[in-house]
Amino acid sequence: MEEPDTEPPLVVVPGADPSARQLCFAWGPAEVLVCETRFGRADAGEGAPGSSRVFVVRRDQDIYIQTLRKLFNESHGIFMGLQRSEEELAGKSRKAQLVQVSKNYRSVIRACMEDMHQAAVSTRDPALQGQYSTQVSILSAMELIWNLCEILFVEAAAAGPLLLRLLDWVRLHVCDVDSMVREVLSSENPSKHKLFWNVVDVFVLQGRMDEARHLLSKEVTANPTSMNMYKILDDLMKKMPMPSLGNTQTLTELELKWQHWHEECQRFLQDGTFASNPHMESICKILVGDEDAILEKKELMTTWYHFLVTRLLYSHPTVKPMELRFYAQSSMDLFLGGESSPEPLDMILMAAFEFEMHQVIKECSIVLSNWWFVAHLTDLLDHCKLLQSHNLYFGSNMREFLLLEYASGLFSHHSLWQLGVDYFDHCPEFGRVYLELHIERIPLNTEQKALKVLRICEQRQMHEQVRSICKIMAMKALRNNRLGSALSWSIRAKDAAFATLISDRFLKDYCERGCFSDLDLIDNLGPSMLLSDRLTFLGKYREFHRLYGEKRFPEAARLLLTLMTAHIAPCSFWMTLLTDALPLLEQKEIIFSAEQTYELMRCLEDLTAGNADKQKFQEDDVETTKVEMLRLALARNLARVIVKEGTVEGS
Repeated sequence: MEEPDTEPPLVVVPGADPSARQLCFAWGPAEVLVCETRFGRADAGEGAPGSSRVFVVRRDQDIYIQTLRKLFNESHGIFMGLQRSEEELAGKSRKAQLVQVSKNYRSVIRACMEDMHQAAVSTRDPALQGQYSTQVSILSAMELIWNLCEILFVEAAAAGPLLLRLLDWVRLHVCDVDSMVREVLSSENPSKHKLFWNVVDVFVLQGRMDEARHLLSKEVTANPTSMNMYKILDDLMKKMPMPSLGNTQTLTELELKWQHWHEECQRFLQDGTFASNPHMESICKILVGDEDAILEKKELMTTWYHFLVTRLLYSHPTVKPMELRFYAQSSMDLFLGGESSPEPLDMILMAAFEFEMHQVIKECSIVLSNWWFVAHLTDLLDHCKLLQSHNLYFGSNMREFLLLEYASGLFSHHSLWQLGVDYFDHCPEFGRVYLELHIERIPLNTEQKALKVLRICEQRQMHEQVRSICKIMAMKALRNNRLGSALSWSIRAKDAAFATLISDRFLKDYCERGCFSDLDLIDNLGPSMLLSDRLTFLGKYREFHRLYGEKRFPEAARLLLTLMTAHIAPCSFWMTLLTDALPLLEQKEIIFSAEQTYELMRCLEDLTAGNADKQKFQEDDVETTKVEMLRLALARNLARVIVKEGTVEGS
């Protein structure tokens, strides 16, 4: 599988004209961006100015088909159940479990196919109808291939039961007979219907003897002269030995019984017992395995693999699995007869009959329009321990490579990406690397989606991606002036610089409006406020306002002084803090002690001592008034404190 057998097909981008303009492109994880340049072809001269178009070319277009959502969603649950299944189950128990998983996958394919068929019937749009019909055909082929792989690889049916499984396979997937049966049985005189013998022949070709005998009994009722021939043919059909699923008989016993029955059929045929009734004679020829007689019913069988199973039923019912390849190849050659060449589906089925699992997967990867089928089938076969020895030349094994491709396609969808996360989780070698690369490309359109992505990253300890997502959301919130949300995201990102920036915005808003926004967030910062000094100041400053509002003035005063003397507050905010001290200085009760008052005075002098600040205060009348009021209040408070402390000492 290292090199392709053929050149990749040419993809035509509708609307793009490479002969008129040069095209440029950029590869993405699951799609290609193609755009027109301003340059014309060398032989066409310089391109005229004009608008350029951009085209998005997607590989997995199927994931955007709404009716296939059921396939992706429900198969995800089956896949996860298989990964969690008890690996210690061995022998028959493990095989039965894997066969059941395979049947579950097939039931999802069939349910999706039925939904698609209903959609095709109900729609009036011819284009949509064609699209749905195409998808029905693809899903039908997928189920056909999967069912055969289940019989040959997962269940690994042995000689005897193998034929019964193949008969069920043909009956399930060749459904044309059902409509014929309904038409014949609903007629007034079924035996006179033009399709009567066609239906009988199809029943015989599919080994449905009881139904064939029931229909033949209607012929005898309408034509009593054929009673004797009918009884002999009915007896032959009734006595036909068939393999059993249980261990009730050995292969040797079955072969002996079948040989005796076969000889009896030949004897009646050679005696000319059915010579007067060509239809019954034809049926007897089929019973003895006459290939020419079976091929005469080519139109009823429609496919070479139906011919193969019928041929095995009447000529080699105890066929062994490894003998299938010879019968399959000769049956396809006989059936097609050089009139037509095999289709891709024929080649896939042939590879399965030849037990070439890797070829089946390779051909399906080329033919099918998405990775769903090969990814899930390969995973199942890997759990069956059938692909353990096959590693790809670039490091990963086949199972992981296909799962990575499938999950990458899911990540290009706006909601199915969530399923892709679990597929990456179960790729031990490269899954985490792929997840890290893809999850960074998810558009974070809403906060709810961002939280969902963030939770996925946190569960997997993807710390770099967590920080990246939080920074992106914090920046978006800041652009929209949602400071509370921006601060919350920056705290989750543990980004001290960004938290400082947002804290400054909070303080700036406070200075302009006189109140804080997002009080609940600031009141409940807790240990998060230690992320940066500015955030610590914001939390403590809000705490000062809360203490002041609760009239706990001494505590508020101590906290205010601490914010200034510890140099946590930015210098540009000192005037605001000193102004906040004014109401406390003017209280009837003395709040600041002499030492605290001296500290406030020193802070005020430090603020006004700088050359730039000094010039600012001289030019701004409002600031000058504030400084004078603060000096007056501080002097008055100091005088009150000295008087009070002196009185206390004197007494």
